[in-house]
Amino acid sequence: MDPLDIVSNLHNIKPVYQPVVSAITHDVTGYEVLGRYYTGKEWISLGPFFHDDDVPEEFKVEVDQHLLEIALTDMVASNQETYLFINRNAKQLMVNDGQDLLDTLIRFEQKGVSMGRIILEVTEHDFDEAFDSLHHLLLYYKTYGIQIAVDNVGAKSSNIDRIRQLKPHILKIDTKLIRRHNEDGFQDIMYSLSMLARRIGAALLFENIEDSYQLYVAWKHGGRFYQGYYLAQPAFKGTPQSPLQVDVAERVEGYVRREKVLVEKRLRFILSWEDKLKKLLPQWQGPKKVDAFIHAVTRYFNEESFRMYICNSDGQQISSNFRKRKDEWVLEENKRGSNWSFRPYFLENMMHMKTWKKAMLSDVYSDIDTRETIRTFSYPLSDQHFLFIDIRYAFLYENECLLI
Repeated sequence: MDPLDIVSNLHNIKPVYQPVVSAITHDVTGYEVLGRYYTGKEWISLGPFFHDDDVPEEFKVEVDQHLLEIALTDMVASNQETYLFINRNAKQLMVNDGQDLLDTLIRFEQKGVSMGRIILEVTEHDFDEAFDSLHHLLLYYKTYGIQIAVDNVGAKSSNIDRIRQLKPHILKIDTKLIRRHNEDGFQDIMYSLSMLARRIGAALLFENIEDSYQLYVAWKHGGRFYQGYYLAQPAFKGTPQSPLQVDVAERVEGYVRREKVLVEKRLRFILSWEDKLKKLLPQWQGPKKVDAFIHAVTRYFNEESFRMYICNSDGQQISSNFRKRKDEWVLEENKRGSNWSFRPYFLENMMHMKTWKKAMLSDVYSDIDTRETIRTFSYPLSDQHFLFIDIRYAFLYENECLLI
């Protein structure tokens, strides 16, 4: 496409609306504005035009302003209470110091379009260019009530600190991350992004959802908004009454049922393990015979575990490691005296066990020594002594409920 042809034929340009679905209501809560150009034969995407670095930014601003005018006019005419997602890159926003966009929004605010219904999307990549200027401009927009979304979050972890500074309202995550990374890699990325979102008070929006599994992943990882061709195709008219391609409420009901079954199974494991140890507790004779006690425990966790040890309430290991090697339990006496209080949540978890007299199961994590994915089951033997049983990966893998 010749950029001059596009700019010279704005009458051949129209917006299409990509629905954004709410995880709370399971219906359309907003629309992302995308551009289409009529060639005389068909409507084609303006994506290549906007992503071409050789196209002058002034051209892109002119086309975007044209699309925005139509979209806002449609919004006024339909009297919809939905969100409108609009895309701008940093260079476009810097043209005329971002005043063109703001003037348009102020004009339509006088016609009834609330600034709070406008969500301005910038990409994480934009933070690499003149971040200070962009940061100040976006903060200025926020004073008018305009919401900010950061697109393609997770593509570059180096921008986490800048995202934290900006405190956007929405973080957009491309589900292509699922395809680009293995399961563990994706889980690590999502854990970091979920923590970031919680810290700054941002909602997660998962885009490019193409199948039920990706919708499940979005739901599973706390997505508040969903977007993608699996749910709805972009259309020239956006109305909340338009049916989605799938029944999101029905899909979520299935996810909830599945998750409840897995959680119930996991709790049964915890209760059964706890019951085993309660029966063994009379054999606990204190620190002087600590290794003898673990030796008795190994018989009851031979299938599940590959390592066991006991610590005191300060996090110091008072026993040897009991380590399973080639189906035999071996003592590692050199581990006695190790202190594990530096580990995140270690002391907090011990205090929980001491207070509630209940066992605990850790999150899934990678073991420092074996590099394998494991979980740790811990149990209070007394107010001062706690047993730790590391569950091997093979057992987790065989029992899906323990991997989530």
